[in-house]
Amino acid sequence: MAASIVEHGEDAFRKLFKFYRRRNPPPDFSEVINFSKPCNDKVFPCELNSTSLSEDDVSKVGLQPIKDWRAFGLHGYPGFIFISNPFLPGSQQFWVKQCLKIYPQKPNVCNLDMHMSSVDTENIWERSIDAIQRKGNRKREPKTLLEKLRWVTLGYHYDWNSKTYSPEHYTPFPKELQSLSHKVAAACGFSGFDAEAGILNYYRSDSSLGIHVDESELDHTRPLLSYSFGQTAVFLLGGTKREDRPTALFMHSGDIMVMSGPSRLHYHAVPCIVPSPAGNVLPPGLCQRLETEVQDEDVIQSVCQEDWDICSWYLQTSRVNVTVRQVLASGQSFPATQTSQMSEEEPQMIKKRKSESGYERDT
Repeated sequence: MAASIVEHGEDAFRKLFKFYRRRNPPPDFSEVINFSKPCNDKVFPCELNSTSLSEDDVSKVGLQPIKDWRAFGLHGYPGFIFISNPFLPGSQQFWVKQCLKIYPQKPNVCNLDMHMSSVDTENIWERSIDAIQRKGNRKREPKTLLEKLRWVTLGYHYDWNSKTYSPEHYTPFPKELQSLSHKVAAACGFSGFDAEAGILNYYRSDSSLGIHVDESELDHTRPLLSYSFGQTAVFLLGGTKREDRPTALFMHSGDIMVMSGPSRLHYHAVPCIVPSPAGNVLPPGLCQRLETEVQDEDVIQSVCQEDWDICSWYLQTSRVNVTVRQVLASGQSFPATQTSQMSEEEPQMIKKRKSESGYERDT
């Protein structure tokens, strides 16, 4: 069904995007690649650098030994690597808590800053949890700030208006996320990867991410890393032109995608979040608690039950995606002519954007 949709036409990507985006009738997902059960002739096993890091090194950030990771490539997409949930049991909960409780805090920047004062967005988590605890299943209650969150930027903060980064618009990148990304990149053959910028997208059940290419970084030789937590999404990976027919694949909680080489500048999008099957509100990987005792030097720490109750309530209908990038090559500097401040028009421009995602949308 989906294949016939995109055989002809000027914009094959847009047609397939609309096919998976539609609600009535719901789309047929039979042609979406599922890497947790890979049986598609486009998929092939991908060999990683299992000796680049010790088991102890990767376990500190909540990852299984590299030799146990299930990694795949896609024919026709050189440089694309899909790692099917390499996280240790229970460790996803830590990263979810960071995304919902820690990373939206100041001095990081979020979409709510364009509509509210910095005082009102100072602590989104604390301003939301009381209302969430009162809500229960009462869906008609006003949305909390956490539910209104659509994007957060880390490190070099992406300028949505000029589509650039600048040295002045910068706050320290989270060390634990930098450590995780350094290790994932090393396993994929990119030693010395320096996580300098991050964009977190918060997807509600009706959210989507428009068709785009991530090309604002000054160094395209370094990979783009993408971490998925929460509900499953459909990801469309296209080519270098809008006319190229994309491939659809599922992103499950805990999955990691690495876009490098030629695929680093391919068009991609997220047309929809897949409704969870009846009776399975949270993906299994998110219901697990840490099995081993946490050490002081570990990045991964246990999440208290009170915090996890809020996180799990949020993820019943939502998904969080974290993309991490290296902006500059080693020794590279920003161009002297690059503007370093937000233009006066930018806040108004951002307010006009649809709020489902952090990127410019094209639906």
